[in-house]
Amino acid sequence: METVLKKRVLDEEMRDKVKFITFIIPQFARAVKMDKQEAYLYLKKYGGLDFLFEHWWTLHTEDPFWAIRSLYEVCRDNGGLK
Repeated sequence: METVLKKRVLDEEMRDKVKFITFIIPQFARAVKMDKQEAYLYLKKYGGLDFLFEHWWTLHTEDPFWAIRSLYEVCRDNGGLK
């Protein structure tokens, strides 16, 4: 029973993570005036995706503006658009 409960919690967490990531990438794209694919590749190239996967829990509790700003700053610090 405990194993089933842990699996359900992990499944819910994974679902929440996927929902947030699929929400925030298009929001980021809109904010920096890129299409979604360009934004994804930009985030991947400049460390934004790694940051997003590592800190999604904290980012999803913020206003999307601050999450997008954090992603922008991480990418900028790693050589992205200034």
